[in-house]
Amino acid sequence: MAEAYIIDTVRTPRGIGKVGKGALANEHPQHLAATVLKALKDRNNLDTSTVDDVIWSTSTQDGKQAGDLGRMAALDAGYDITSSGTTLDRFCGGGITSVNFAAAQIMSGMEDCVVAGGTEMMSLTAEMMKEKMAAGIKPAMMGSYNERLQSVHPQSHQGICGDAIASMEGYSREELDAVGYRSQQRADAAIKAGKFDKSVVPVVDDEGNVILAKDEYPRPETTLEGLAQLEPAFGKMANVPLDANGTTFAGLVKQKYPDLEIKHFHHAGNSSGVVDGAAGVLVTSEEYAKKNGLKPRGRIVATANMGDDPTLMLNAPVPAAKKVLAKAGLTKNDIDLWEINEAFAVVAHKFVTDLGLSWDNVNVNGGSIALGHPIGATGSILIGTVLDELEATGGRYGLVTMCAAGGMAPAIIVERVEDFV
Repeated sequence: MAEAYIIDTVRTPRGIGKVGKGALANEHPQHLAATVLKALKDRNNLDTSTVDDVIWSTSTQDGKQAGDLGRMAALDAGYDITSSGTTLDRFCGGGITSVNFAAAQIMSGMEDCVVAGGTEMMSLTAEMMKEKMAAGIKPAMMGSYNERLQSVHPQSHQGICGDAIASMEGYSREELDAVGYRSQQRADAAIKAGKFDKSVVPVVDDEGNVILAKDEYPRPETTLEGLAQLEPAFGKMANVPLDANGTTFAGLVKQKYPDLEIKHFHHAGNSSGVVDGAAGVLVTSEEYAKKNGLKPRGRIVATANMGDDPTLMLNAPVPAAKKVLAKAGLTKNDIDLWEINEAFAVVAHKFVTDLGLSWDNVNVNGGSIALGHPIGATGSILIGTVLDELEATGGRYGLVTMCAAGGMAPAIIVERVEDFV
């Protein structure tokens, strides 16, 4: 089986995902995707007529984010028309999955050069949500909701799932706030140390004027005392009727866990940030890299997918990590750096606790609580983040995983490449 190598990774800065507040909120998602695709092309002197495919991730494929963003953004970025493109959706996990699919195509020998990545403009998705609610479509009726599925696998709001898991595990508000505080402190230190400079490319307008050059979302002034004063975000919505039958988000969880008392822990300070952003990863075969004079930065060692309880929704990362380790023939002690997406503090806290890890090598440059979580792009961002840090520290292996709606988690292990002949 052929090897799949990562040549380069880039991402946009993450802009606050609110119209009127975020620098990227007035941009088209195609422009964000084209920004990273163009950067990969220019930074690597890439002959785009040799790009076999562009595999892109976008979770909310509606409105401006509809219409096969992968293909359209590649054309917008000036890629050759022979370079095809497709767009996928694995909810939050799509940005890992796009890279995993690229690796699979190359390792199978079917393709030699694939650009993977993702885009999500949460400023757009928030507006879409408002429009649908104004049209009388309740939140529980959106997306994949249907009554038959909910009767078999009830699926609630992710924030309430996070609170349910924390309640079930007996975690304290203080433990979860510590995750949020750590994320802010580490992200601030990473930004000041230039840890993201290698991968971040500015978003510019058609005249070349810089729209955004650095992450907008971090709040380095965050304190534990300030976090403790924030009101839980999901308590009020948990018991609001969603339909004529009186279905509630809390009730959907209790269909399966009737004795669970859901306490509310999560708030804006220990949950992932709402942002806009895009990321891209250039993946090639060994033969292609040598032929085109490209020096790989990483090797894709193994990939995996895992499903778990759809009702709790957020618990698949631990079994996904175990599965991808087994596929790679590695143990947790072989992993130098871990990236677990901070969708909610409980996800990261449970991941570290259940696997018996140390925070010393987990999310060392902060995570989505501090930096934001552009749904379809985040997985690709994290792959770039772990590879940058492996290079900075001389580590060998990095493992990236994240929860996704529907109770799923993709995972990937990458190896830093030092010598490539």
